[in-house]
Amino acid sequence: MNSKEFKIVFGNTAKEYDFKKAFGGWYKESPECIAVLELQKSNFGDYYLLNIKVFIQGLFSKNYYLTKDLIKSPIGDITINETQKYRDVFDFDESMMDDVKRREKLEKLFKNHIVPFVNKTLTKNGIIELVRSGRLLLLPAVKKELRI
Repeated sequence: MNSKEFKIVFGNTAKEYDFKKAFGGWYKESPECIAVLELQKSNFGDYYLLNIKVFIQGLFSKNYYLTKDLIKSPIGDITINETQKYRDVFDFDESMMDDVKRREKLEKLFKNHIVPFVNKTLTKNGIIELVRSGRLLLLPAVKKELRI
């Protein structure tokens, strides 16, 4: 599988986990937050970076709407990535991973990292819980706005 084919596989996997596609990314939303998955193609090699961005409604007096600018925004109120454990899933230069293993590892990434994180960050209370448990670090200004 090449990187272009992988993007299709990624999108199909995201869809299986109830993410919707828009403007080249995938998202889930609640009344409190919009979570976005964006595959960013590297200019330095044949690999992607996964940006997971969460936009919190009302934070800094902003209300967010699903637009191309939101999906392509370089950062959200919260921004994380795929973690080092899953980095090789996105690498088509260095990784010699076969297609079956790549699909299996992508599935594990969604099941063990993306879905639990996104589902928790779809509410302000979930975000606060992640911060208080030490599983999420926020910028000081975001913490202040959330009154943590």
